[in-house]
Amino acid sequence: MKLVKSILSVTACSVLSFSTLAADVDVYGRADVSLQLSDEGEGSFTEVKSNASRIGFKGTHKVNDDLEVIYKAEFEVDIDGDGDVFKARNQYVGLKGVFGEVLLGKNDSMLKQSQGKTDLFSDLNGDIKNLWKGENRLSDTVSYKTPKFNGFQLGLTYVAEDEVEGEDALSIAAFYGDKSLKKSDIYASVAIDSEVKGYDTVRATVQGKVSDIVLGLMLQNQENVETGAEMDGIMVSAKYKIGATTLKGQYQIADHKDGEKNSGITAGVDYKLTSSTKLFAFYTTYDMKTENNDEDYLSVGLQYKF
Repeated sequence: MKLVKSILSVTACSVLSFSTLAADVDVYGRADVSLQLSDEGEGSFTEVKSNASRIGFKGTHKVNDDLEVIYKAEFEVDIDGDGDVFKARNQYVGLKGVFGEVLLGKNDSMLKQSQGKTDLFSDLNGDIKNLWKGENRLSDTVSYKTPKFNGFQLGLTYVAEDEVEGEDALSIAAFYGDKSLKKSDIYASVAIDSEVKGYDTVRATVQGKVSDIVLGLMLQNQENVETGAEMDGIMVSAKYKIGATTLKGQYQIADHKDGEKNSGITAGVDYKLTSSTKLFAFYTTYDMKTENNDEDYLSVGLQYKF
């Protein structure tokens, strides 16, 4: 207990000291915990899950009227106590100006960023990463994004070799619109990975509003650089808001060229208590034709953002 108090005291002092040095520091986070019934093919069991809960520090420092420093240090927090208390998420420092922005450090690839908010069950068992490659958060990166021109923006991630025998890689994307669909009624992107984590990947994404329904579509082709094994994928999502309640659904296919086809369906509901707090529930089922077992997940949880 004394050790915990000491750590908290040091952390608090560090944050306060940092805040006095740079006025534009934001402390933010998300606590996302659920009670879940899981069946991964060998029988069902209950568990309490921390769904990528996190805490972070981000901000800017103005150098002059045309240039500012931007930075972020974000950590995943394992609230359920099953793993490491802290795990690194996006952490970088960079410059932003009329030229766009350049970031150095650990960051999501452009292909991962290109999904926007189309994956309605990100960080849960229905996350697209469970069937597809490409959801990469990469170390040793240099990321560049152009300014927006009439809603269009280009982005590039360069992954450094990091060692003599290493391989560098690229992730490139073109974006259109607002991923939150607040400034535009449509969001679209096309992204390409070249030798990222051993895969060449192409992904196209579009999401838009049709009346009160938000519809999303993602298409993906991925190829293992070493073996040449290919997969074509499609994912469709939809959500509909009724007052404080949001109904959500998602269907994803991974069609491997060797004849194996895996699929997943997730249905869920969110109930907003306040602007920062919601209750949620979902059911995910996977039909796995490969050596993996079929999987089923039923979950209820609470998410609080600050």
